[in-house]
Amino acid sequence: MDKPLVFKPRLAKTLKNYNQKAFMADLMAGIIVGIVALPLAIAFSIASGVTPEKGIITAIVAGFIISMAGGSKVQIGGPTGAFIIIIYGIIQQYGLEGLTIATLMAGVFLVLFGLLRLGTIIKYIPYPIVVGFTSGIAVTIFTTQIKDLLGMDIYSMPSDFIGKWVCYARQMAAIDPWTAATGILSVAIIAGWPKLCTLNSRRAALNKIPGSLVAIIVITIAVLLLKQYAGITSIETIGDRFAISNDLPDAQVPLLSWEAIKALVPPAITIAILGAIESLLSATVADGVIGDHHDSNTELIAQGMANLASPIFGGIPATGAIARTMTNINNGGRTPVAGIVHAAVLLLIFLFLMPLARYIPMACLAGVLVIVSYGMSGWRSFLALMKNPKSDVIVLWVTFLLTILFDLTIAIEVGIVIACLLFMRRVAEVTDVKVISDEINPDEEDSDLQLGNLEHLTIPEGVEVYEINGPFFFGAGNRFEEVMASFGDRPKVRIIRMRKVPFVDSTGIHNLTNLCQMSRKEGIQIVLSGVNPAVQATLQKAGIDRMVGGENICSHINLALDRAREITGS
Repeated sequence: MDKPLVFKPRLAKTLKNYNQKAFMADLMAGIIVGIVALPLAIAFSIASGVTPEKGIITAIVAGFIISMAGGSKVQIGGPTGAFIIIIYGIIQQYGLEGLTIATLMAGVFLVLFGLLRLGTIIKYIPYPIVVGFTSGIAVTIFTTQIKDLLGMDIYSMPSDFIGKWVCYARQMAAIDPWTAATGILSVAIIAGWPKLCTLNSRRAALNKIPGSLVAIIVITIAVLLLKQYAGITSIETIGDRFAISNDLPDAQVPLLSWEAIKALVPPAITIAILGAIESLLSATVADGVIGDHHDSNTELIAQGMANLASPIFGGIPATGAIARTMTNINNGGRTPVAGIVHAAVLLLIFLFLMPLARYIPMACLAGVLVIVSYGMSGWRSFLALMKNPKSDVIVLWVTFLLTILFDLTIAIEVGIVIACLLFMRRVAEVTDVKVISDEINPDEEDSDLQLGNLEHLTIPEGVEVYEINGPFFFGAGNRFEEVMASFGDRPKVRIIRMRKVPFVDSTGIHNLTNLCQMSRKEGIQIVLSGVNPAVQATLQKAGIDRMVGGENICSHINLALDRAREITGS
């Protein structure tokens, strides 16, 4: 009997032996991660089509809950780049209220995933699918940022991937040189900052300061000086596009209707699956670094709780963030307290420094997302997978192309279906059905299963021996029938060796039943050999033992041949 699920957040366990040294390490890590999360939260929210403060609210609310209730010691939660395309699409089709409802539904699904113990199953989604849709999301994010990065004056932007690039190509003359310089310089600062910090040991400590924050501070000051003293006003800032507020939002539950719920089931499932995959991948990577083992199902429940709370306070979908989690680890964070501190730091920034965000250039935030998309692209993994079997390459490219050309929901669904079909094809190819005509080669027998003398393994006259190697399921059923149909002679006994059959499904049972019925009409006796206990139990439930007779189900080929001699009288 399965043990009942026990919801055990890691915070409770880690606090038992908590001390001042651990707290100081978590405090420093939490402060640094909070600073790292600030520009990302703003950039992700704007790219998703919502106001800047919603990203910070999400990082505060969801980050706090994921650290408080999660199954990982070091997971940092919040908005991530993977959700940008999904959120933007939901807002375009259903509005902000639709996004709120979809996020709440996703939270319910995630809690159910955890309660149903699906944490371990979700981690087995094929790697080519994960790489394919992650790379596709990265390319899509990069595509959406070209307009702000170069300051292109485009009022009506196509929604599809190809349409965007066609529009960019036609509007090259609309590039604002000052904005383009701002965006490109932002990318250069973010990419070059880690290299600058490691030039000598004295600057190594500066590496704790994220390049994105350095770029935002430097570029924002530079743009303010250009506006003040050079009269350059063409560089758009957050304040030019959004009204910034640092007021704490009131909790609000949207009005739910059955029609809205039905319409939002697909995007809600997409948010839930993507959130589950990303959070569990992040937790798994973190486990490998700190030598720990997270609780997948507890983590999913915490992710669900976070996505139930975040939209109530005006936030967007959240999940575990790999980059921020690794930043936490690299700066000494070892307990969920670091994640709680990170949320507290963001809350203080939101309350006291949020109005300053209005001066940040949009091109600088686009530069942040360009670097994020490069990191997400996983191009090295993509190229490495190209050397794998063709089936993996097909799944990779189908998922990638569907993600950028159509929709992430379609990409995941089709990718999983194709991966399953190709997997079943592989398993079917592994299953082999062969005919043994004269005698059984002793060298091919398992010595620990042999009974009696090997010289008795000569097949008597009037007896046919067939051997099934591998799972006897619907993928191999037709092959079995084809082999059986290729022999026109009518023996007195057909021995079916099943020693290498680990399981049999309903199609295998159907084929075996047809064989028994056909053989009975032709006066041929079926003898089964080497059936393992699990397969034999399945056959008994299907009534196969009554059709062939219990005495004709033998544990070994020697016994099956002896039974065949009795029947044939040889």
